[in-house]
Amino acid sequence: MTAFLVILVTLLFGLSVWQMKRIFQLARKKPIGHADIATDKDNNVQGYLMIGFLVFIYLLTILTFWFWYGTLLPESASEHGQDIDNLMLITMILLFVAGILTQALLHYFAFVYRGNINRKATFYADNDKLEFIWTIIPVITLAGLIIYGLFTWTDIMNVDRDDDPLVIELYAQQFSWRARYGGNDNTLGNANVRLIEGKNTLGVDTSDPNAQDDKVVTEVHLPVGRKVLFKIRSQDVLHSAYMPHFRAQMNCVPGMITQFAFTPTITTEEMRQDEYMVKKVKNINEIRVENSKKLVAEGDEALEPYEFDYLILCNKICGVSHYNMQMKIVVETEEEYNAWLAEQPTLTEQLRN
Repeated sequence: MTAFLVILVTLLFGLSVWQMKRIFQLARKKPIGHADIATDKDNNVQGYLMIGFLVFIYLLTILTFWFWYGTLLPESASEHGQDIDNLMLITMILLFVAGILTQALLHYFAFVYRGNINRKATFYADNDKLEFIWTIIPVITLAGLIIYGLFTWTDIMNVDRDDDPLVIELYAQQFSWRARYGGNDNTLGNANVRLIEGKNTLGVDTSDPNAQDDKVVTEVHLPVGRKVLFKIRSQDVLHSAYMPHFRAQMNCVPGMITQFAFTPTITTEEMRQDEYMVKKVKNINEIRVENSKKLVAEGDEALEPYEFDYLILCNKICGVSHYNMQMKIVVETEEEYNAWLAEQPTLTEQLRN
């Protein structure tokens, strides 16, 4: 190891000496036409390359939207999602306008004021007016976005108990999700990871009266139009409950309870019939058919047709099976939800069987 370090230090020292030699050479006054000094031809080439690159990045941006616009999410399926989408749209518009203008100015000035052997650059030590303009504009823009974002976030996170939200616990564990409903009283019993034993995999305190009618499930059902308050726990590592179609995400932190609330507005069946989603599902299934042909030719089973479902995903890299950590969400009418919940066994019944 010592010999390796000595060799490395020697190489770095030699490189430093070589670089210093180059600096001294470039610092000397050299005759016009020297290979180390750019000629007018070199400057013209670089100027036109700057314009070419400007055209390239503009075309790349247009083509990106053209080919991959269909991969964007459909309309939000929650009440607050529209606010999130508006905030995102305004932010992206401002960023794109600023990016397009600054890139255009950068490449334009690089082209117009490219090096010329007969032109001498003018040096300005400072310009207070310009400094003020390009400082105050970003400050006002960013302050506006931050304030807008804070008000939006406050409105989303403010849960009014008078709304009587449906309380559901989301429980994250490598690499699966489970949900717990509060039963008829809509009140969750106490839980602690130290109480995990046997079938009681969520560590629910079975001595708590509120826990007697709790219901643990592996699929979430939500009544459309009713606010849902998710209480989120993690058993092991940091996870993140991500529900993209509802524009909802909240970290799952071991040792504490986090929460997120939203009101679903579009049922699963309605989303499946949405024109945008119909086209998206059709495109996915066409790809699956082509992939199935290859799998069958290799002796494997064909892929099943894809059908849209809302999902809870983990948006933290929580381990080797992180990609497969998901749980189905079904948004349905109040009547359908009540019928489904009535069929689910209580925690007491689950532990008894």
